[in-house]
Amino acid sequence: MRKYTWWLVVFMVCLGSTYLMSAAPATAASAAEIERGVNSALENLYTKYPAAKVLAKDAKGILVFPDIVKGGFVVGGLFGEGALRKGSATVAYYNTVAASYGLQAGLQKYGYALIFMTDSALGYLDKSDGWEIGVGPSIVVVDDGIARSLTTTTAKADIYAFFFSHQGLMAGLGLQGTKITRIRK
Repeated sequence: MRKYTWWLVVFMVCLGSTYLMSAAPATAASAAEIERGVNSALENLYTKYPAAKVLAKDAKGILVFPDIVKGGFVVGGLFGEGALRKGSATVAYYNTVAASYGLQAGLQKYGYALIFMTDSALGYLDKSDGWEIGVGPSIVVVDDGIARSLTTTTAKADIYAFFFSHQGLMAGLGLQGTKITRIRK
């Protein structure tokens, strides 16, 4: 019976991979595609997390990655492209990549937004030639519990990270070791 369970898991991962990959081909997006994705992602984010909309009003910038694809089987990786907004204007485009190794299997698609609350945190993004998350300004990952109590009065971190639009199955979701690099579109 265990033999069949293993194959069922492999089959489900392959089936999920096919579904997610067919929905969004792994090609670099144009600036217009990124803009559409960012607009939609921000609407979804603000609906799910009203605290994000409150923070965005005082933010120095918001870096939004609407479509991250993460997959792996022992060796894994993720990739996505997004835009940095100051106010309602896009000022730059970025990609996010990461690689991992370990006990992992699955494929998922999601988005995330980094809300920069200080000029120094936003400046660090501009100054670094490929910023590795986990090195530099402090980041607070916001979950449903934190989001309910987060206000501009209690918000004291440099950067707040919000995850949204989860699809697929994969153990763990985080930003450690993720590299963000400015790109030209």
